[in-house]
Amino acid sequence: MSDEKTTLGVEDAAAIAKLARLDLDQDVLARFAGQFNAILGYMDKLSELDTSGVEPMYSPSEHATVFREDRADNDRFSRDDVLSNAPESDGSFFIVPKIV
Repeated sequence: MSDEKTTLGVEDAAAIAKLARLDLDQDVLARFAGQFNAILGYMDKLSELDTSGVEPMYSPSEHATVFREDRADNDRFSRDDVLSNAPESDGSFFIVPKIV
């Protein structure tokens, strides 16, 4: 690992802005360059940590799935129950206004 710190200048911020199709003035580019350098400094600080005993994670928090099993549940409501709330039906299907 190199001890050399990466720093970005206004020209680098301008190149990044151009890739993002942003037209920024020099004051904003200078501020962005400072913010980029702060982020890179933080990344350098994080790279100093010994993570050899830490298992890789895809997320820093554990997520339990809240979704139910994906399965058909056709007997939950009868057709008459579903159609009873329709403004208009033909006994088998909803009738909706024609939209052209």
